[in-house]
Amino acid sequence: MSYLEAPLINWSTFADTRATLGTDFVRILGYFREDGTKSVDTIEAAMRERSAAKLVLPAHTLKGESWQFGAEQLAMLAEKIETTARHCVETQQEPDELLEDIVGLRDMFQQSLAALEKEANPLVERRSFGRRSATAGAVMGTQRSFGRG
Repeated sequence: MSYLEAPLINWSTFADTRATLGTDFVRILGYFREDGTKSVDTIEAAMRERSAAKLVLPAHTLKGESWQFGAEQLAMLAEKIETTARHCVETQQEPDELLEDIVGLRDMFQQSLAALEKEANPLVERRSFGRRSATAGAVMGTQRSFGRG
């Protein structure tokens, strides 16, 4: 499957990571913002240098962190960059075939991060992921009508 066919965010993975990290979630998401920005900067610089070897590590880092948060398109794109760059290193070729993908990388990173941060905002109503109980719905219904006559 092409990375463009994947969902931008796998919300189930996001929810699992959020539950696992608990109170550390927002802090770790901040690290993803910082590390991801550095990785994208490094990947773009390596592409300008046409250096396949310099693409591998930042793409690998971006891939792992993206999978952790459920940023599937981004993870799959980073994996494509890493795999192709490794092949280019082995065959001693320049990574020209990655140019188009890398041109779109920053935008995809920013879109993914914005979606993740929006969902992580404590003021945003949470996704139910199909797990909402009848009790939760009844309570929410009560909350919505509170204060109305």
